[in-house]
Amino acid sequence: MALQTCRLLQWKFGTFFLFSVLTIGEAQYKGFKRFNLVQETSPGDVSEEQWFTQKLDHYNGADSREWKQRYFVNDSFYKVGGPVFLMIGGEGPANPAWMQTGTWLTYAEKLGALCLMLEHRFYGKSHPTEDLSTENLRYLSSRQALADLAHFRTVMAKDRGLTDSKWVAFGGSYPGSLAAWFRLKFPHLVHASVATSAPLHATVNFPEYLEVVWRSLASENAECPLLVKKASDTLIELLKDPKTYDKITKDFNLCSPLQIQTERDSAYFLETLAGNFMDVVQYNEDNRAFEGVVGTNITIKVLCSIMSDASLGDPYTRYAAVARLMMDTFSMKCLDASFNNCLRDMTNTSWNGAAAGGGRQWVYQTCTEFGFYQSTDSPNQPFAGFPLMFHVSQCADFYNVSAEQVAEAVAQTNEYYGSYNIRSSRIVFPNGSIDPWHALGITLDISPDLPAVFIKGTAHCANMYPARAADLPQLTLARDHVFYLLQQWLKE
Repeated sequence: MALQTCRLLQWKFGTFFLFSVLTIGEAQYKGFKRFNLVQETSPGDVSEEQWFTQKLDHYNGADSREWKQRYFVNDSFYKVGGPVFLMIGGEGPANPAWMQTGTWLTYAEKLGALCLMLEHRFYGKSHPTEDLSTENLRYLSSRQALADLAHFRTVMAKDRGLTDSKWVAFGGSYPGSLAAWFRLKFPHLVHASVATSAPLHATVNFPEYLEVVWRSLASENAECPLLVKKASDTLIELLKDPKTYDKITKDFNLCSPLQIQTERDSAYFLETLAGNFMDVVQYNEDNRAFEGVVGTNITIKVLCSIMSDASLGDPYTRYAAVARLMMDTFSMKCLDASFNNCLRDMTNTSWNGAAAGGGRQWVYQTCTEFGFYQSTDSPNQPFAGFPLMFHVSQCADFYNVSAEQVAEAVAQTNEYYGSYNIRSSRIVFPNGSIDPWHALGITLDISPDLPAVFIKGTAHCANMYPARAADLPQLTLARDHVFYLLQQWLKE
């Protein structure tokens, strides 16, 4: 799940948009005429992109405009009569690596499933409009994405002779929510769903995120979040005196001299630094190395060891050491702490813009559907300085969406999907206790047919990654339990 503001631009989306695409593949199907494809894919080539024709607006029959949506196929494990697995894309480019590895492929091999991955509209190469203007972004929503999935499923089933096959939706993070909602809204099209780390409750203010960060840091070392808080408080005090700005610029290796002209300048800087801890906690020990994701060896243990190392200096100095470690790891020459630069990038509507990889699109979805703003509006977390209004004001800055409109949009989302009170069947909700997003997900069984799998000690979407020897026993059990549920549900 993407994090808020331009901070997600700092790391070039590598950490945040890992679950944008997962798909279904079929192996020995011959004589199929792909009516909607721009290009063919050779049998067994699971990384070649294919294209599917979609409507721009599924909810306006008078609008006949169409576009091409990217998808991938892996039919290596498919056996005639087997199920179809559909991996749902999310807030970033679809990654073909998921067509070659991942827990869902382990399930596919055992169950003889065809695997498809559909990229989300407006992300990656799936460009429905000529640019990312706010006028065009009105076609970007979870509801349009679900309609894309429904149409894709319907046409692919017909064209590939899979009408009688049982389809299973997979997704992690926002795509996990889509997987649950796909089953909820289109029960006649999808037989079951695995909704991993799925935030089902939309909320404008999400201070619980940082509360979980506190608890997750404390699970490694009880002093760790206290030291982070001391460092953050020290930095807050330093920011009150412009004479310290040169020191701060040097300590955190900023790209340009620190300038604090408004409260949002300081809020942006403080959130950027806090993000070092937020990101590591969210993806702690999650085995993303197979994707080539840098930074996967930086864990809560690593950060807390730095924060506990008195030889480095006071907590503030250790905090700066964490920032430099992250920059070195991601090969960043310096840290851009300028909100004006963020504003420039986020209001660039070109597909070639710095935020077109997903930043401008995802923040638009938070402003018009979900909120999810990870504010410091709670005393039970280690940071300070980026309150709710800092986040919400960006909706007006970037898209001319007011705070009142954000609140109304979030209320409509919960009304439409049901929030925590989702009522459906054959959906499993895996979540990790370290992952801050579990605070908005399902962690207790709703019913026997809507089970939760709460995995102690694991982070965001951990059960989706390939198994490894270092996995916690409870993570292995969770993967096995999801497979058991799929076996049972596919018999129904």
